[in-house]
Amino acid sequence: MTTKHQRFAFVPQRSTLGWVLVLAWFEVLAVAAYLLATPVHVENIRYILYPFVWINLGLAAVFVTTPPTAPRRVKLVAGAIAVAYFLLLGSLAGMISVNFDALLTGTTHAAGHHPHGWQFTLGAPGWGPRIGYAGEFFSVMLVPYHVVGYLSLSYLVYAAVLDTARAAVPGVLGLVSCVGCAFPLAGAFTAGAAGGTGLLSSLRILSVDLSTLVFVVAIAVLVFRPTATGER
Repeated sequence: MTTKHQRFAFVPQRSTLGWVLVLAWFEVLAVAAYLLATPVHVENIRYILYPFVWINLGLAAVFVTTPPTAPRRVKLVAGAIAVAYFLLLGSLAGMISVNFDALLTGTTHAAGHHPHGWQFTLGAPGWGPRIGYAGEFFSVMLVPYHVVGYLSLSYLVYAAVLDTARAAVPGVLGLVSCVGCAFPLAGAFTAGAAGGTGLLSSLRILSVDLSTLVFVVAIAVLVFRPTATGER
């Protein structure tokens, strides 16, 4: 069995270009409104732009990727893997956290130590608005660009699993697919790295830069991954 790289004969239509322009214009207006309405001083413009790299690239990757046909049982398995993958990314990035000690023992800490309940925080476009929930057993903090980016990666993993399951793919293909899936795991870990001294502090400072780079590479690997030849 030979392999080939995916190529997309995608010719942007007028309606597609229109939506791209609308999205870009909305993003420009959102950033301008935020900078005018809040007394913030932007030292590094790249941190304002990074969320749009995640959002725009993730949506573009989803748009050009069509999962192959497969039996319903295979789709359910692929969907379960994609959901687990999203939860793992979110956990490593600190977006989702579970208090396993409380779940196993049934004991919780005093409510006064940490805020509980729903939380809503404004922020720069893409960074906010952040919606979260802090409970005794689990906590969730939804950062818009993380949600879009990780959902996009999970969708690409879903498509990759379906493609791998539909044919006897060589071991090299499986390795490449796994490497593509592992890239964002490293990026999510970097994004959620705790502060500290030495190397950990350096990683924390560059966490957004590194996680964005890893995200871009992961999208490229998963979109242009080798695929088995055969019927589509």
